[in-house]
Amino acid sequence: MKILCVSDQIDPLIYSVNAQKNFPDVDAVLCAGDLPMDYVDFIVTVLNKPTYFIFGNHNLKEYKYYHNNKNPSPQTPLPEDAVINNNITKHDHGAVYAGFKVLYNRELSYTDLRTKKETPLIIAGVSGSRRYNNGLNQYTDSEMMFRLLLLVPRLILNKLRYGKYLDIFLTHAPPLNIHDKKDPCHIGFKCYNWFIKTFRPEYMVHGHIHLYDQREERIGKYGDTTVVNAYAHCVIQFPQKQDKHNTGE
Repeated sequence: MKILCVSDQIDPLIYSVNAQKNFPDVDAVLCAGDLPMDYVDFIVTVLNKPTYFIFGNHNLKEYKYYHNNKNPSPQTPLPEDAVINNNITKHDHGAVYAGFKVLYNRELSYTDLRTKKETPLIIAGVSGSRRYNNGLNQYTDSEMMFRLLLLVPRLILNKLRYGKYLDIFLTHAPPLNIHDKKDPCHIGFKCYNWFIKTFRPEYMVHGHIHLYDQREERIGKYGDTTVVNAYAHCVIQFPQKQDKHNTGE
């Protein structure tokens, strides 16, 4: 399957009447933060594909609708009518909020080549950036680590049931020393390095780091995980092409 990843900037290739022609074979969309919700609305309406989003450190006007407090966790109460398809939650935008949750899309199920098991697409997401001015949706590394630990029980159940913890880790900020910058706002989370090393998602998709130079790295590796900067837009193949090639397809 092909997944369109977007973050931080409204991309004219997407925000266009030709969006369907530009991305005709996309199966899902991941929004990695700092995007206006009307842009997310547009993506859902025009592409009509499963769309998941998290919040960054900007464009937080609607953050309050998804969190009842400034320190969200997987236990944050949600309206009963917000629960659909086994733990998938949505608001009025048609996109699924993935912040501080583990989500499953059974319509995008596939056979995992490593485990040989039929599995839904599993996405774990967290919102926010490193704390730099005490603004909304900003966290210290220890605060973010606590929120990651709250996801662990569900990930362990995934391992027992599907033979793996998750497929994609969706964040706004990057890991420490991978695509990040040295200023207080854009430094990565060290706890993300621990998370992807421990739970080995095939992809980590993040935003937050603007790419002004084509020579800057967009796609990197950390252990078994491919780390993708979704700035503006990027299309990824899942499972990765080398795995698909091994099937003979």
